[in-house]
Amino acid sequence: MNAKRWLQRRQVVVYAVFVLLAVGVGIGRPNSAGFFERLVDPVLAVLLYVTFLEIPFVRLRRAFRNGRFVAAALGMNFLVVPVVVWGLTRFLPQRPVVLVGALMVLLTPCIDYVITFTELAGGDSEQITATTPALMIVQLLLLPAYLWLFMGSEVAAVVEPGPFVEAFVLLIALPLTLAWLTEIWAERSSRGKTWQAAMGWLPVPMLGATLFVVVASQLPRVRNSFDQIAVVVPVYVAFLLVMPMLGRLAAGVLGMGTGESRALVFTSVTRNSLVVLPLALALPAAYHLAPAVVVTQTLVELAGMVTLTRVVPRWLVPSQQG
Repeated sequence: MNAKRWLQRRQVVVYAVFVLLAVGVGIGRPNSAGFFERLVDPVLAVLLYVTFLEIPFVRLRRAFRNGRFVAAALGMNFLVVPVVVWGLTRFLPQRPVVLVGALMVLLTPCIDYVITFTELAGGDSEQITATTPALMIVQLLLLPAYLWLFMGSEVAAVVEPGPFVEAFVLLIALPLTLAWLTEIWAERSSRGKTWQAAMGWLPVPMLGATLFVVVASQLPRVRNSFDQIAVVVPVYVAFLLVMPMLGRLAAGVLGMGTGESRALVFTSVTRNSLVVLPLALALPAAYHLAPAVVVTQTLVELAGMVTLTRVVPRWLVPSQQG
């Protein structure tokens, strides 16, 4: 086994180490939170660039034409998930400062590390990548509507579209374009091939670095308000239990193969915590706990992904499926 494959197989351990280091920094150097907060977007952009670079664009173009999967992903994330989220959040204290963070993160499907975890579970990562632009645009349009529906017009009005548009351009469109240009360069130049090969080492370390800067930047918020935001943890855990089963059920109804089924499960359950965080930080001061609520979901989801990357291929969507 080569060193790159060894790193990929042990990536969950790598992520755990980065998170533990971030906890140490967050507790020991809380004043550095502002510095790490400024690093979240650039580090995430690099993560998405190296992640997109892992997927040959010839296969990605084919994935774009799979309308059935795109429709299924949109249906699960914007029809099924809101119903589940509405039911689960009925068990939370009906305080806007907590609810807005929980709703923002649970109603927005992941468009970044879902690709990595889908691939780790043997799912069709090309389908996930091809669906990310649609998922990002639709959540940009629907999140204010869902917040208005669940919490009223006053809360929906404070969510500005600007951070989402910026996130789409900087975190999706730009890395995807650069990855495509890099692939063209690699086809025509030995230097391009060398660069692409070197970048192939980075997805695991960059996801670890992303988790590090997110946790280190936001842990002081969580630490100082733990008693107020801990109530969201059972809701996040319940979401991790319910959505994989509903995703598997939908894949079965649609007659999807193994790779597509696993991809649908992961896009149904992983949430957009890293991209939503800048949006939560842009909320008025009255919603100061919302970023902490979002980061809490990141930590719960990371632990859940450790389990799902094993449970999905072994039991939920085994390879024997067609």
